[in-house]
Amino acid sequence: MSDDRTEELASLHALDLLEGAERDEYIALLARDPELRALVAQLRRASTGLSFVAPEASPPPELKARILDSVEARASRGSRQRVVRIPTFAPWLIAASVALAAAWAQSRYTQVRQENVSLRAQQRAAEVAFAQVRTDLDLARRELTSSSAQVASLTERLKDEGDLAHYKIAALASLLGNSPEALAVAVWDPSRQQGVLKVEKLPALAPGKDYQLWVVDKQYPNPVNGGVFVVDPATGEAHIVFKADKRVDSIAKFAVSLERKGGVPKAEGPMVLISR
Repeated sequence: MSDDRTEELASLHALDLLEGAERDEYIALLARDPELRALVAQLRRASTGLSFVAPEASPPPELKARILDSVEARASRGSRQRVVRIPTFAPWLIAASVALAAAWAQSRYTQVRQENVSLRAQQRAAEVAFAQVRTDLDLARRELTSSSAQVASLTERLKDEGDLAHYKIAALASLLGNSPEALAVAVWDPSRQQGVLKVEKLPALAPGKDYQLWVVDKQYPNPVNGGVFVVDPATGEAHIVFKADKRVDSIAKFAVSLERKGGVPKAEGPMVLISR
């Protein structure tokens, strides 16, 4: 079978135009020839694409009459089969259609690819702009945090300086002949009703003894108890935070006495430190 005849039959089979024994013979030939099957498959794909590239057209008015005449002629001939032939240039027509479809597909692919490149460029530009905005926002947030911290620090310092004027600060001198260098400093915060006592070089306590702090307020007949404490035996130092047993509004003096272990409600022992 010549190559032209083979291509012609392949085109007819791709378009489902073979009939009868010739169709059966060609199907048997396809089963034995892989290259021929590949050609038929390619022509089928091309014929399928024709509907997408061919322009729309209305059938001629005489087509209906011709179809009806063909059906009547076939019925009159009985079972005799007729093979419809198409011109030998049909394979070239199909090849041209395939080329046209491929060219259109390539053009469309190029267009879509260019659109994708443009969209990716816009996306990268948007990401860069977003990153810059986020950086600026982080910088502004840090500056705001720093400014807030500075304002808070200044406010606290001004508050402390204002409160300092209300503090009662007193130095306590030693009344002990054997420890003249002993001394203490007491600071009282009237708003919190709380104070701090720092002592140095007090003699170590004997067993069963405590030092006891007293706050002298003229509204009370006796000094107000500020609590007991001990000192470091090696250095004679102590640092305590204390509260008075009663509300203190006006402090005249601070004093420290030597009392029995646990302290007493009213001073009994000798005074060892007193403020001026």
